[in-house]
Amino acid sequence: MLSYSVALKAILTKECNRFLRIWVQTLVPPAITMTLYFVIFGNLVGSRIGEMGGFDYMSFIVPGLIMMSVITNSYSNVASSFYSAKFQRNIEELLVAPVPNYIIILGYIGGGMLRGLLVGLIVTCVSMLFVDIQIHSYTILIFTVLLTSMVFSLAGLINAIFANSFDDISIIPTFILTPLTYLGGVFYSLTLLPEIWQDISKINPIVYMVNAFRYGFLGVSDVDLTFAVIMIIGFTVIFFALALYLINKGIGIRS
Repeated sequence: MLSYSVALKAILTKECNRFLRIWVQTLVPPAITMTLYFVIFGNLVGSRIGEMGGFDYMSFIVPGLIMMSVITNSYSNVASSFYSAKFQRNIEELLVAPVPNYIIILGYIGGGMLRGLLVGLIVTCVSMLFVDIQIHSYTILIFTVLLTSMVFSLAGLINAIFANSFDDISIIPTFILTPLTYLGGVFYSLTLLPEIWQDISKINPIVYMVNAFRYGFLGVSDVDLTFAVIMIIGFTVIFFALALYLINKGIGIRS
């Protein structure tokens, strides 16, 4: 068991050093991007929109923007890191080592989660320049951001397992993840949509993650909070089981 903890620490340290060495490229750009969102959507557009969900527009979109930064960075970190290990054949060294595959998974997703949470913290600090942050429930807030970061770290790992080129790890974020995020209630309340589009929007799992996180901040949600929590836990379990199965079978890894 001690050797497993050493292996986990080693993988996690490598993953963290990987993005911290180039923090100017991995941590600063998201902060700049989110600052532009705050200025354009919050100040310029938000001043014309007025209140949404009982709050001023800037306060309403802050949780969604933080969650969006956590999702994209958790996903991209693990997808690029794991595929790079495949491309450079470094992953073979881990597979032949006396280390359980679940330790390998935990090490990689731990690095992705740390990057996602660091970027989320930076975006939170930036948002404090524009709005007064209020916390309704620390429990829901922390629970949601941790599990959501884990879900998308696992999703990035699964993407990297199936990827055959560096182009393959950009297809999912570009054509699936980005549209789902923008349509996930980050910039608007579902109550503004016609009933049929509200029902269609609820197919999008990111809607539940964003709204659960917004509940942690503001105490309001467009979806049932209990169902949102169950869905987040469900995705975490399913994605972890799938990633473990794929690595155990060597799918996309062993040639």
